[in-house]
Amino acid sequence: MTSSSSPSQDTKRLAHDYPEGLRADALMEEDVAWSHEIDGERDGEQFDRSERAALRRVAGLSTELEDVTEVEYRQLRLERVVLVGVWTSGTIQDADNSLAELAALAETAGALVLDGVIQRRDKPDAATYIGSGKALELRDIVIETGADTVICDGELSPGQLIQLEDVVKVKVIDRTALILDIFAQHAKSREGKAQVALAQMQYMLPRLRGWGQSLSRQMGGGRGGLATRGPGETKIETDRRRIREKMAKMRREIADMKTGREIKRQERRRNKVPSVAIAGYTNAGKSSLLNRLTGAGVLVENALFATLDPTVRRAETPSGRLYTLADTVGFVRHLPHHLVEAFRSTMEEVGDSDLIVHVVDGSHPVPEEQLAAVREVIRDVGATDVPEIVVINKADAADPLVLQRLLRVEKRSIAVSARTGQGIEELLTLIDNELPRPSVEVDALVPYTHGKLVARAHTEGEVISEEHTAEGTLLKVRVHEELAADLAPYTPTPTA
Repeated sequence: MTSSSSPSQDTKRLAHDYPEGLRADALMEEDVAWSHEIDGERDGEQFDRSERAALRRVAGLSTELEDVTEVEYRQLRLERVVLVGVWTSGTIQDADNSLAELAALAETAGALVLDGVIQRRDKPDAATYIGSGKALELRDIVIETGADTVICDGELSPGQLIQLEDVVKVKVIDRTALILDIFAQHAKSREGKAQVALAQMQYMLPRLRGWGQSLSRQMGGGRGGLATRGPGETKIETDRRRIREKMAKMRREIADMKTGREIKRQERRRNKVPSVAIAGYTNAGKSSLLNRLTGAGVLVENALFATLDPTVRRAETPSGRLYTLADTVGFVRHLPHHLVEAFRSTMEEVGDSDLIVHVVDGSHPVPEEQLAAVREVIRDVGATDVPEIVVINKADAADPLVLQRLLRVEKRSIAVSARTGQGIEELLTLIDNELPRPSVEVDALVPYTHGKLVARAHTEGEVISEEHTAEGTLLKVRVHEELAADLAPYTPTPTA
């Protein structure tokens, strides 16, 4: 058995092996020397101080999907829904079309539709919308499909919403809440966001609910004192009061925005510029038609309510007349009353226009229902007296028999395709013919020093003929009464 040498023996060995000047260096080298075989087993793996303080990544823990298609699928699959409809009137095909439209709305909102059911009833059940027995069957469908949301094809009362949720044990929303959610996703302008927020608060106000402490009384209900003298105010009452205050503030903001848009309308009226409003069912191709007619570059997407903010663009008829073309918000069957009220200022573009271009989807199974739904909203905003042209869009994908039926029923109609350009030139000519024309025809010899009158005749009226003579510009125009009065002093006197 060997014993280790003592420190005194090591010092004597160094004194014998090294000269006097190198003894201190040798001692330091021995102190810092490190052996992998001996010290590595004793101390383990060594790190610098910066490495010890840094975060260390552990490989293999991430659950992020690397396949791009799977990542996109995961992002789109926000909620798994089951659709429920009550068939009270009409044919079974009408009920199926309504539920198919609800499925399109759900997909636009980002949900994955798993199943859809329809119940035949004279009227929706006052308690659970579909009845207690059918609600239990719906619960079994939800459990079987693994859904986390139920969407009802109608507007549910607060009581129906609560009781149906108690049975199916998942979140329940109605058609109105779904449309409001889509509007909230797609609103981009300040006014559009304010209008959607107002509609959401109007919808939310009667449907506020509280649990436990949310229903308790608030302190300070009486005239002061050490505790609560008097009943006080419940939490849900406080929430309702705050929502009413926010709604009042939102209405004031929308009214201020309305003033700015009204000033722009007055400027167009002052310049006698005719206006055309594009109205129609959602996803009928209004934005595509606007892009085709004016090159506006508005977002075009095969989705419901893809564009909400109204877009006004300048256009010109084949005869050279200027007019404005406004793209309005899309309509849908059973459009929530809250939305009609909130977007009334935006829909006034339809009521103040000189001509309505009513766009309908020719490839839809029942386009007559779209026409009826849009005309109902037009009546609500008071635009029944405005002339209307029915534009049957998507003619390249429509059934020829459906096109013939619509063209026969709708007297002032035309079939076009915004995608291929079919019928666009004929539509421009029809708009030119239907726009209101100035009522007064004037012959005037305008001196060259009054060129502004000639420019006004081109922008505000309809120039029939124009000739440049030595005395000035000889015009034959059709203008409104105000401009006719300004041109009257330059009417040439007839020669004897």
